[in-house]
Amino acid sequence: MRVVADSKAGHRRFTSKIIAVLRFVVQRMMLKPLVWSLARVHVRTHEDVSRMPKTFIVVSNHASHLDAPLILGALPRRLSRYLAAGAAADYFFEVRWRKWITALVFNAFPVDRTRSGSHSGVSKKLLQRGVPLLIFPEGGRSSNGRVGRFKPGAAALSIACDVPCLPVAIAGAHEAMPRGQWWPSRGRPRVAVSIGAPIYPKPAETSAEFTERLSQAVRRLHDEIGAGQHVQTSAQRRAA
Repeated sequence: MRVVADSKAGHRRFTSKIIAVLRFVVQRMMLKPLVWSLARVHVRTHEDVSRMPKTFIVVSNHASHLDAPLILGALPRRLSRYLAAGAAADYFFEVRWRKWITALVFNAFPVDRTRSGSHSGVSKKLLQRGVPLLIFPEGGRSSNGRVGRFKPGAAALSIACDVPCLPVAIAGAHEAMPRGQWWPSRGRPRVAVSIGAPIYPKPAETSAEFTERLSQAVRRLHDEIGAGQHVQTSAQRRAA
């Protein structure tokens, strides 16, 4: 089976029940227990999440390689079962072993960062097939843990495919495992995940306007959990 998203076999693997079972074993029985044992994870979920439709787009800030495992572990199983995570094509899909692992564990699809256009349209095709997506609108990991500027791709997809966006904010992941670090810091750093209420595009709303609303929602969630007691800085961990 090829992992090329524009092939028929590649499309089937996103909705395969057999692969979903294997992914469940890896995500919920291996990856989540590992991450939750290395960090003290607090999850807050809005009650409206229970009414999410089958197809949607998760939009989240991005500061660490822990982000995708945290989101997949925090979401209700109904929502994470077929969730496909966008991954940089020039990094995760260039090396064969990395491509297979990323595809299996995160149901990943390639996202172009170099404007080559070789994977153009993959995300839209997946949404049209009923596959929910995880997209990091910043386009890459933050270097300082702060929420960066959102690109309009997720908002444009939401409008084009008439699906809601689910805002998610993660605080503390940058301190737990910043860029350049390949394993979480010692001492079980505190990390908080906040899953907000679904957001739908308004009639005649432009992708730029919707992007701004999504950005504000994620920033608000991030500020709320970042200001709480659940996030601990590396300096505080050393002092403790």
